[in-house]
Amino acid sequence: MSVKNIDFYTVNSDFSGKRTMADEKHEIVEHLEGCAIRIWYNNQNVCFDTHWHTDIEIIVPVENWYDATVEDEYFHIEPGDIMIIPSGALHSLKAPDKGMRFVFLLDISSIASIHGFSEVETMLSSPMHVTKTAFPHIYDDVHSILAQIRDEYFGKEPFYELTIFSLLLNMFVTISRNQLSNIEAFSGARIYKQQEYVNKFNNIMGYIDEHYMEDFTLDDIASAVGFSKYHFSRLFKQYTGFTFCSYICHRRIKVAEKLLEQPDLSITEIAMRAGFPSISTFNRVFRKQKNCSPTEYRDKNNRLRHLYV
Repeated sequence: MSVKNIDFYTVNSDFSGKRTMADEKHEIVEHLEGCAIRIWYNNQNVCFDTHWHTDIEIIVPVENWYDATVEDEYFHIEPGDIMIIPSGALHSLKAPDKGMRFVFLLDISSIASIHGFSEVETMLSSPMHVTKTAFPHIYDDVHSILAQIRDEYFGKEPFYELTIFSLLLNMFVTISRNQLSNIEAFSGARIYKQQEYVNKFNNIMGYIDEHYMEDFTLDDIASAVGFSKYHFSRLFKQYTGFTFCSYICHRRIKVAEKLLEQPDLSITEIAMRAGFPSISTFNRVFRKQKNCSPTEYRDKNNRLRHLYV
């Protein structure tokens, strides 16, 4: 990503050199008041041990490399590369002694309820190292969109946040369409067949969004869309990056995270509302994904939130 005026970004950057940690693994991103995006121009050599946060994080080195390990997968990020770290993913970061990079932190909760966005969010649930070689068809577009987002953020023109969200949606759709084109079942099919698959999976993801509280099986869903369970399992993994069962758990945990922000709800009630069959199952799955219990998660979020009021 080119930088036309380094002095501007150095002096007026939104980077304090601090990352607010609820504990050794859980980071709470302190957004500016009324803004769901945080962009830092970072030239520090600070490294961060394994942690997670609810924001999507995008790292774009400008000078020198930057390293990230996301869910035990290692990425070496060169200048111009784009590293997208999913919401909730455990990751660690390593900086060189000298270097510069832009760090985007995006709270997408305000657009998550848009119809069809859950399918897009699913395709962003795995780490993505966007380079010219790995993503030749969309690299320039994604690079350009991030540059526009950066300029809007630091320029602070009227309606800049609305502009940023429109750009983000454009970027997410661009990435998702590219992901679809790389799915084996889609790439070799005619356009009408690709659209048929897309429609079926959109319906599936929509159904899960509406019925995640209910007890349904892979066989139920496969039968409803006219696939054998083996064919459906393979397509679902290609489409989402998850097995069917792990995706249901992932979706229910996302619901639980939002419900835990409501202090009047008990942990048992949250478990039931999120679709878990028992409180013990909820606690076990939540701890496995977040490295803390639901109660600890709620307490940490409340404690950090009160510090900013």
